[in-house]
Amino acid sequence: MKMRSCAVLILSFLSIITFLTTGCLSGETVLQLNDDVLGLIVVKSGLKDPFKSLDSWNEDDESACGWQFVKCNPGNGRVSEVSLDGLNLSGKISRGLEKLQSLKVLSISNNNLTGNINPELALIPNLQKLNLSHNTLSGIIPSSLSNISSLQFLDLSQNSLSGPLPDNMFENCISLRYLSLSGNRLEGPIPNTLSKCTTLNHLNLSRNHFSGNPIFPGGIWSMTRLRTLDLSNNGLSGPIPVGMSAIHNLKEIVLHGNQFSGSLPADIGLCPHMTKIDFSNNLLTGKVPESLQKLEALSFLSLSNNILTGDFPQWIGQMNSLGYIDLSNNGLTGTLPASMANLKSLKFLSLSNNKLSGSINVPYSSLSVVRLRGNAFTGSIPDNLFDMKLDEIDLSRNELTGFIPPATSKLFENLRILDLSGNNLRGDIPAQMGLFSKLRYLNLSWNHLESRMPPELGYFQNLTVLDIRNSGLIGSIPGDICDSGSLAILQLDGNSLTEIGKLENLLIANVSYNRLVGRLPSGGIFQTLDASAIEGNLGICSPILKGPCMLNVPKPLVLDPYAYGNHQHRGNNERSTNSIRHHRFLSVSSIVAISAAIIIAIGVMVITLLNASARRRIAFVDNALESMCTSSTRSANLSAGKLILFDSKSNSPDLFNASLDSILNKAAEIGEGVFGTVYKASLGDQGPILAIKKLVTANTLQYQEEFDREVRILGKARHPNLIPLRGYYWTPQLQLLVSDYAVLGSLQAKLHEPNLPSSSPPLTWPNRFKIVVGTAKGLAHLHHSFRPPIIHYNVKPSNILLDENLNPKISDFGLARLLTKLDKHVVSNRFQSAPGYVAPELACQSLRVNEKCDVYGFGVLILELVTGRRPVEYGEDNVVILSDHVRVLLEQGNVLDCVDLSMGEYPEEEVLPVLKLALVCTSQIPSSRPSMAEVVQILQVIKTPIPNRMEVY
Repeated sequence: MKMRSCAVLILSFLSIITFLTTGCLSGETVLQLNDDVLGLIVVKSGLKDPFKSLDSWNEDDESACGWQFVKCNPGNGRVSEVSLDGLNLSGKISRGLEKLQSLKVLSISNNNLTGNINPELALIPNLQKLNLSHNTLSGIIPSSLSNISSLQFLDLSQNSLSGPLPDNMFENCISLRYLSLSGNRLEGPIPNTLSKCTTLNHLNLSRNHFSGNPIFPGGIWSMTRLRTLDLSNNGLSGPIPVGMSAIHNLKEIVLHGNQFSGSLPADIGLCPHMTKIDFSNNLLTGKVPESLQKLEALSFLSLSNNILTGDFPQWIGQMNSLGYIDLSNNGLTGTLPASMANLKSLKFLSLSNNKLSGSINVPYSSLSVVRLRGNAFTGSIPDNLFDMKLDEIDLSRNELTGFIPPATSKLFENLRILDLSGNNLRGDIPAQMGLFSKLRYLNLSWNHLESRMPPELGYFQNLTVLDIRNSGLIGSIPGDICDSGSLAILQLDGNSLTEIGKLENLLIANVSYNRLVGRLPSGGIFQTLDASAIEGNLGICSPILKGPCMLNVPKPLVLDPYAYGNHQHRGNNERSTNSIRHHRFLSVSSIVAISAAIIIAIGVMVITLLNASARRRIAFVDNALESMCTSSTRSANLSAGKLILFDSKSNSPDLFNASLDSILNKAAEIGEGVFGTVYKASLGDQGPILAIKKLVTANTLQYQEEFDREVRILGKARHPNLIPLRGYYWTPQLQLLVSDYAVLGSLQAKLHEPNLPSSSPPLTWPNRFKIVVGTAKGLAHLHHSFRPPIIHYNVKPSNILLDENLNPKISDFGLARLLTKLDKHVVSNRFQSAPGYVAPELACQSLRVNEKCDVYGFGVLILELVTGRRPVEYGEDNVVILSDHVRVLLEQGNVLDCVDLSMGEYPEEEVLPVLKLALVCTSQIPSSRPSMAEVVQILQVIKTPIPNRMEVY
C-alpha cells in the first residue's frame, strides 16, 4: 500500500511537470517513458502476485521494455502490449493503465481479478485488443468502452458481470472483429446497435440471461461478415425467420438452450460454408429442412430436445462430412436409410427417444457413440456393430429380439458403456464380455436371456455398475465378480440365481427375489444391507431378516434350478432326467414336508373360494337393495363411471363423459410420470381448470370400494403446501384423479429449465429457503397426520409446484396407495426416470417403501435448491453424484463453493447448516435420517437469530 501511494503521488507530480515543460522534445520523451513505467507500477501495486511473476517490474527502471510480459513498439519505445494471462494474479485493475497511451494489446485473462471493470480503460486511445476473460469481475459493463473506436478484439467472458448492456454499447464498433461476453449474468435485450458492428466476424453472447428476439432482419442477420454466432443458453425467444442466406460466410451457428419457436429457417442450407449447426433444447416444430442437404461441409448437426416431427431425413446419408448427429428427443418417425453407411466420418450418432422403427443398420466404420434408446426398432442387433471400435452403445427400450452378438477384440479395446436393457433379447450372455477391460457400465436388464452368468464376467477390471435384473438368469453368481474392486452397484434381483458368491466389496447390492439359500457372509456389505435387498429368496439366513433361520430347504431345490417350471426352453429328455433326479433325492422328511404343504395349500384354496362366494352373495344383496332405492348411492355412481367430486354436489356423468375423449388426447397432455399421464382440462364451459391424471392400469386396486376408500383418504390430506385432490373417475378400464391445476409450473422448470418464461428471474435465497420449509411442512403433514402415514414415494422438483407467491405445493402424493403392490416395472421406471432422487434401499429394486425414502428425496431436493445443479450429472468420462460432491467439499472446508451464484447474496449462517441438513437426510443408512417433523424443527432453528441457533451436523 505504501508503494502504491508513492506511485500515485509521483504520477500526479509528473503530470504537472509534463504540462509545464510542453515544447521541450527531449524532456517530453523522458517523461513519456516514465509514464509507461509508473503506470504499470501502479497496476502492479493493486495486484497480488503469489508466484512473483512481476518481480522484473522495477520502478527504478527508466523503461518498461525489458520487463517480462511487456512488449514495446520499436519505433517510439512505448509499451504496446501487456499480456498477463494465467499468472494466478488477484486483486483489482486500478488506475495507471490510462498512462499507456501507445498500448494496443491488454490481456489479463485466466486470473482471479475481482471488482468492476475500470471505466478509464476507455482513455487508452489506440487499444485494439482487450481480454479480461476468465476472472471474477463483477458489476455492469461500463458504457465508456463504446468510445474505443479502435477496438478490434473484446473478450469479457467467464466473469460475473451483470445487468443490461448499455444501449450505446456498440455505437462505435466499426473496427470490432471479435466479441465474446459469454458466461456472465448479463440480462435484458441485446442492444439494436449491435447491427452497426458490420465488420464483426465472431460473436459469442452465450450463457447469460439475455431475452427477446435478436434474430430479425436488420439485426444480427444484417451482420453479413459473421463467421461464428453463439447465442446459446439464454432466454431468447421468438421465431427464427428466413434470411440466413444473407450471412454468406457463416460457418457456425449455435442457438441451443433458448426458447426459439416455430420452424427451422428453410434457407439454412444456403450458407455454403456452414460446418456446425446446434439448435438443440428449444421449442422448434415442423420438419427438418431439406435445404440442409446442400451443406457439403457440415460436420456437426444437433437438433435434439425440440418438437420436430415428420420422417427421418432420408437424404442425410449424402452428407459425407457429418461427424456428429444428434436428433434425439423429438417426434421423428420412419426408418434409418441404408445410405447412412456412406457417412464415413460419423463418430457420434444419437437418435434416442423418437418414434423410429425398422431394423438397425449402422455399419459406420468411424463411429464411437451409438445412442438409439427409446424407439421402436425391431429385428436383431447387427453383428457388425460388435465388430467396431465403439465407446458407447445404447439400444435400450426398443423391441429388439434375437441374441447378443459375440464381440471382437476391437470392441474389447474401447467400449465403456453398454446398455441393451428393456428389449426382448434371449440366449446366453457372451463370455467375451468379461474381456471388456474398459467397460464401466453394463445393463442387460429386462430381457429374456434365461441363461447362466458366464464365469468370464468375473474378469471385469473397471466395471462400476452391473445391472442384469429381471432377465431370467439361472445358476450361480461368479465368485470372483468383485475381485477387481471397482464394482460398486450390482443389481441381480428378479432372476433365478442360486449361489451368492463373494460380494463383500460392493457399495450397493440387491439379490432379492431369486432362489438363494444359505447363510450370508458376516463381513463387507452384508452387515449394512437392508432386508429388502435379500427378501424373496428360498431360505437366506441373516440377522437382518425377521423370523427363524430357514436352512432346511430340500436339496433338490438347490441342486436343480430348472425344477421350478419357469424355464420351459429345456427339452423333454432333460426334464425327464431332472424328474428322476428329484425322486432320487427325496427323503422321508421331504415327503412329509411336501404333503403338509399340499394340505395347507388345499385348505387355503377352499377358504378363498368360500370367501369369494360370500362376497358375491353380499354384492348381490347390495345391488338388489340399491335398485329399490330412489336415490343412487356412492357405489352406483362408481359403477356408472361418474365423476366424483369431494367438495361438490354435482356428480352428473354428462359433465365429464361428454368431453372425456377430448380431454385424454395428446394436445391436452402436460406431463407424464411413473404412475400415469397428466392432462389439462376444465369442467364445463365456465368450470375451473383442473389437472387430470390417468393412472397406469397395472396393479391398480380392482374393487371400486377399495379404490374409493383410498382416494378419499388422499382427498382428506389438506394443507397449505399440498395440491388438494378434488375427486376421481372410476371404471374397470379407466381410473382418473382430479386435482388443482398449477399455472406457474414446477420447481423443476424454475431450477433446470431457464428457457421457460416461468423460471425467470432466478430464485433468491429467501425464496429457496421458503420452498425448503414449505415442502418439509407438507411432507411432515403426510407422514405424521395419518395412520398409516401417507408416503409420497416420488419426491423431486417436478412434483413441487409453485403458486404466484412462490409457495411450494406438493403434488402426486400417496399414489402408491392405489396399487395392490409396487409393480417391479413401476419401480424400475421410478429409478430410471428420477436418477439421484431414489434412496439406496429403493434404487436396487427393493419393494419396501417408508417415510425415510421421502426424507432422502427431500435431502436431494435441498441440494438442488442450494447448488442449482442436478442430482446426477453425466460428463464425458465421469458421473458426478451431487450428494457425494457436496459431502467431499464439506470435508475439505469448501462447501460454499458449490452454492448457486445466480441467487445473488445469501447468509452463510443459513446456507451452511441447510447444506449439512441435506447431507444428513441423504444418509445411506435409513435409520440415520431424521423424520420430517424433526426436519421442520431444525429448519425453524436455522431461521432463528444466531445466538439461539444449534449446530445441525
